[in-house]
Amino acid sequence: MTDVSQKTPKKKLSKKEARKIVSDKIATALSEYRSSVKEKKFETNLKKASKLFAADIAKAISRQRQKLQEPAKIKAVKKTGTEQEAPSAEAAV
Repeated sequence: MTDVSQKTPKKKLSKKEARKIVSDKIATALSEYRSSVKEKKFETNLKKASKLFAADIAKAISRQRQKLQEPAKIKAVKKTGTEQEAPSAEAAV
């Protein structure tokens, strides 16, 4: 079983591609119910569900990719003479 989030594709995962992947996985998982429900109704409900899941998945993947690309920049703080004198003045009070 392959996980979409573990793969690191070079291009952005579109909602349409994610919808196809989700639709295939849901269809295989619910294959036993396909015969008990009318085919057209099953397909429309499958399409609706995959559309909802795919939108959230595509957003989550793009957020993860942005976090990986933009690491937090930490700047060193320079010590000045006023910072060193301030604690000694507070201690004397």
